[in-house]
Amino acid sequence: MALPVRFILIFALMKSQMKLRVFFLALTLLFAERMFSQIPSLTEKSQISLLTCAAGDDLISAFGHTAFRVQDSVLGIDVVYNYGTFDFNRPNFYLNFVKGRLIFSLSRRRFDRFLFQYEMERRWIREQILNLSLDEKNAFFTYLENNYLPENRDYLYDPLLNNCSSVAGDILKELYGDNIVFEGSHLEKQYTFRQLVRQNLKLNSWSSFGIDVAFGSVVDRTATVQEHMFLPYYAMEQIRNTRKDGKPLLERERTVLDYTEIEQKNFFPLSPLFWFGLLFLFTLAVTYLDHKHGTRSRWLDFSLFTLTGLIGTFLVLLWVATDHTSTPRNFNILWAFPLNLFVSYVFVFKQQLPSWFLKYLWTALGLLALLLIVWLANVQIFSPVLIPLLLTLAVRYVYLLKFVQK
Repeated sequence: MALPVRFILIFALMKSQMKLRVFFLALTLLFAERMFSQIPSLTEKSQISLLTCAAGDDLISAFGHTAFRVQDSVLGIDVVYNYGTFDFNRPNFYLNFVKGRLIFSLSRRRFDRFLFQYEMERRWIREQILNLSLDEKNAFFTYLENNYLPENRDYLYDPLLNNCSSVAGDILKELYGDNIVFEGSHLEKQYTFRQLVRQNLKLNSWSSFGIDVAFGSVVDRTATVQEHMFLPYYAMEQIRNTRKDGKPLLERERTVLDYTEIEQKNFFPLSPLFWFGLLFLFTLAVTYLDHKHGTRSRWLDFSLFTLTGLIGTFLVLLWVATDHTSTPRNFNILWAFPLNLFVSYVFVFKQQLPSWFLKYLWTALGLLALLLIVWLANVQIFSPVLIPLLLTLAVRYVYLLKFVQK
């Protein structure tokens, strides 16, 4: 709406004998959107802080959240800068997610609106006010405002290296360079990226299992002290152990919302370990009956080979055909062997197994053995939930090997 039209509306409201406070409210609304058209200079009453929000009960919020807050009681500023904003309606959102080209954005909203979401979800928020001079606050504020410009606010998201939490350390380094020192004495040990992710998920859950399978061996390297900050809880702890110009960066800390930590629920009959264990017992029973009657259950073999082949093909595509930094060199393809997908037709269309199938089975068993070596050598760490599935494949491979030899 054009500016003169808004003034006409305001004066029309005044003429209708509305109360004086309504007039001032209208003026506030009129100029609110223009507050940051020119970046104001913060006053001595200003504060810049890091907000850490508790983890939620779904995968999107399971790791918590980090944002910056700028407030100045003199200027009436109290806004939150949130680097964790994404839009499901953006073109090709899901395709870009699979390709590793997901775009996140910096959003800016009033603190009370930001707070409302976490009050509704009953998730705690802790605020860490940074020990900055007035000039440093203004430089920080200008940096955030420039990042919020339409041409700057979008960035290529990476769940481990460039997310709403890791950006906190990046910004501090960009603003203050070597004057910022991230001390690591508070860490019991420096963890690998896989270990850090597992700390926030139930190990026996489909989300944890899926992430473990999708991650390649590249995430089994030890993260640096700053890289631990990709997790909001570690970013919060790091702020307590960071020095700027030899002095603590943290001025003081307070609790904004005080709720108990949300516990992730895990119903065992719906967990992957339960279903993989059931599959193993079922395969044992079917294999025993096959052995007793001197036959083979083609439908079972077709299902196992098709499933593992599909998973393996997907993992190869994640490795070579996407921009994900966490999926290359994935040795899960040793059990989810992509060629199983093409071999599976043998169990449907062939009454007699071909002669080359014997060599293929030896290769499949050798790949399972190689997986154990890779695991024991810590080249890549696999999910323990995978063990019943590996046993299932081993049992069936061995039986088919003996069946073909007969």
